[in-house]
Amino acid sequence: MSKRDYYEILGVNKSADEKELKKAYRRLAMKYHPDRNPDSKESEEKFKEAKEAFEILNDSQKRQAYDQYGHAGVDPSQGGFGHSAGEGNFSDIFGDVFGDIFGGGGGGRGGRQRQRRGADLQYNMEMSLEDAVKGVKKTIKIPTYVACEPCKGSGAKKGSSSTTCDTCKGVGQVRMQQGFFSVQQTCPSCHGQGTVIKDPCSSCSGQGRVRKEKTLSVKIPAGVDTGDRIRLTGEGEAGGPGAVAGDLYVQVHVREHNIFVRDGDNLYCEMPISFATACLGGELEVPTLDGKVKLKIPDETQTGRMFRMRGKGITPMRGGMRGDLLCRVVIETPVKLNKEQKNKLKEFDDYLSGSKKQHSPKSSNWWDGVKTFWDEMTN
Repeated sequence: MSKRDYYEILGVNKSADEKELKKAYRRLAMKYHPDRNPDSKESEEKFKEAKEAFEILNDSQKRQAYDQYGHAGVDPSQGGFGHSAGEGNFSDIFGDVFGDIFGGGGGGRGGRQRQRRGADLQYNMEMSLEDAVKGVKKTIKIPTYVACEPCKGSGAKKGSSSTTCDTCKGVGQVRMQQGFFSVQQTCPSCHGQGTVIKDPCSSCSGQGRVRKEKTLSVKIPAGVDTGDRIRLTGEGEAGGPGAVAGDLYVQVHVREHNIFVRDGDNLYCEMPISFATACLGGELEVPTLDGKVKLKIPDETQTGRMFRMRGKGITPMRGGMRGDLLCRVVIETPVKLNKEQKNKLKEFDDYLSGSKKQHSPKSSNWWDGVKTFWDEMTN
């Protein structure tokens, strides 16, 4: 066993993480491995030394013992952790250290590739504001892949089953030697599954799934809004033999309403009122999503005034206080007046002109401001 400091051998500090250790070992392994330095006793010793240091420091328990007790903590003759500092096969070393680069472990430890999960699907659902607010159950049709009925998704003909792949012996991966590199690749015979279907199902040709239009009943919860997504687990595309299906995401889009505008949990609307109602006040019927309600308009109401009707908005999808309905009044100017009506209106306006400040304070104040502005401009 080497008596040199393991951190010094690898050229790293004591806080080095696993990534730094692998990088340092890879550099030394490339430089000193006997396969690249035949007949060099010095290179062979340095390679063994680096391998010994890496094996100790890359094992959390051995590293802890080494940090606490030094070489005595990892020397089996003194009760410490044992290790193997043999030369090893160059491809084994690269399989262990560079497995993350080539996509798998080394030395036959690579597991069978997991069958690919079915793809997720998205369905765009358009609905009215009323349905979004109250919730609704809708039936949709999805063109997708579903598990094959005759073979129950196995891909094998009824009465038969898949067998272990002869090429990779069920591992799902094979090693390819490229010079002094050993690269692990997906088995070309079973495509990483470790098994092959020799007698495939005639309905799905061994795929375990078939194309079909699937009908689903989707429950839309009350309070959804544009942009919300509803996830239906396992209702996406079926995967390959033995794999789980993907998920279906229902994307909600709420159509514009001809009366209400939604803002979070509140609803807004503009309500036209007559000139007479604005002056004298009155009571109007206002539409809500729950039906009609009466709203009292006080006299001398100005255009743009907002009336809040509490609890007449939207209940949040995830619970909480219901929003409000806010009605903004807009005074509608009479149109298509006949001659008599115009004369009456002119007569009324002339009647008020003598006390303009009293009956139209906003207008009077505005014109006073304009007069002051003009006076300042001319002086």
